[in-house]
Amino acid sequence: QVQLKESGGDLVQPGGSLRLSCAASGFTFSDYAMRWYRQRPGKARELIAQISSTGGNTNYADSVKGRFTISRDNAKNTVNLQMNSLKPEDTAVYYCKAHPLPHWGQGTQVTVSS
Repeated sequence: QVQLKESGGDLVQPGGSLRLSCAASGFTFSDYAMRWYRQRPGKARELIAQISSTGGNTNYADSVKGRFTISRDNAKNTVNLQMNSLKPEDTAVYYCKAHPLPHWGQGTQVTVSS
């Protein structure tokens, strides 16, 4: 069955960096675009980054463009999110997802606070 396991979330100070990882299994990873979403407290889940199946194309929400970088390793079935210059408003639970499959992982908590 499809499994997605996010990791790497932590408490970090404003201006700091984190690298999130998502390990995927149960489907042909290299056939699917991968997405990162986040859900901030009291807000709807939002799409923040997408990478094509080959890794050749990426897209970002305006709120993270220039600060976050999505990447993937099709040999290891992983997708990563490098997050730099973190702000308090980046505090959220972060999720990865294979597009257009309906499955979600449990998410990983990122808290940006001094």
